[in-house]
Amino acid sequence: MRFLDEFRDAELAKSVVREIERLAQSNRFRIMEICGGHTHTIYRYGLHDVLPANIELVHGPGCPVCVLPSGRVDDAIAIAKNEGVILTTFGDMMRVPGSEGSLIDAQADGADIRMVYSPLDALKLAGQNPDRRVVFFAIGFETTAPSTAVTLLQAKKLGVRNFLVFCNHVLVIPAIKALLDSSETQLDGFIGPGHVTTVIGSKAWEFIPNDYGKGVVISGFEPLDMLQAIYLLIKQLVEGKPKVDVQYTRAVRPEGNLKAKAAMEQVFEFRETFEWRGLGWIEKSALKLRAEFSEFDAELHFELPNRQVTDPKVCQCGAVLRGEILPWECKVFGTLCTPEHPIGACMVSSEGACAAVYQYGRFSRKVRELLQR
Repeated sequence: MRFLDEFRDAELAKSVVREIERLAQSNRFRIMEICGGHTHTIYRYGLHDVLPANIELVHGPGCPVCVLPSGRVDDAIAIAKNEGVILTTFGDMMRVPGSEGSLIDAQADGADIRMVYSPLDALKLAGQNPDRRVVFFAIGFETTAPSTAVTLLQAKKLGVRNFLVFCNHVLVIPAIKALLDSSETQLDGFIGPGHVTTVIGSKAWEFIPNDYGKGVVISGFEPLDMLQAIYLLIKQLVEGKPKVDVQYTRAVRPEGNLKAKAAMEQVFEFRETFEWRGLGWIEKSALKLRAEFSEFDAELHFELPNRQVTDPKVCQCGAVLRGEILPWECKVFGTLCTPEHPIGACMVSSEGACAAVYQYGRFSRKVRELLQR
């Protein structure tokens, strides 16, 4: 297939669903889609309704905004409150609550906080404001880390002195290992993140079948991508032959993007440990700037609160990220917690599972039935 509408063909989707039903029969399967983009596809296109009831889809920690702990938001706000600072970040981060409000609240209180579409936009802003320190609040998985790396290489090459990065890039693989090592999360297989895997390569996922005996299929983001990926995964499970399958062959290669990985290797190194919302502290699960780029490291230039902040007790965002509950099972979903008045990050981010279910899933027949119980 070459055109977008072909990946949304209803008749073809029905035929794939019939094949899934034939394969699955009466067996029960619990599958985690890791990426928040996949969660939005599931609910936006009603895949949750058309799949057989014995296939349960649970949502993973594949939303970088969602997994960032509140304490790091507090740190960013503390940076923004320094005189002469312009803090820049992606739009998703603006409304994520910290312990004393969000970035948009700090902006309303007078902090100069601006939304950008890329770190290069922030670097350009630094050039336009030589008397200000421009800080880029960097966030994202391996998908966005290369762009931050390339921007830092450019800043070093140009000798820019007023550009800094507050680095919060996290890594998918350690988080999934932490989930698999937990006795609380029972899964049969995974739908792997397509965008991340274009960078890290499909070989990076071989630990799942090799070490844990579970299947994984790397999927694209259109409805037929997802249905085909589920079909391939169910086929693995039924045959008892777990492996790494790549459905997203038009973008993913075994070795990944070598240039992107080289840029990351040049600029970043592992943090010894990093806190994830809902998952706790995970070793070597995040990146920091190498010593050669210390002049750009915001954490070395500002005094930060470095607080550990727990989520509000009513918020079950952590349990959603661990796949222990589904969004509508949270006690405050759709009532106290909505996109207009979010309590947890899962309701804020465009990739958040709660946001996906609130925006699209409320119209799902299965979700309506469960909410009425």
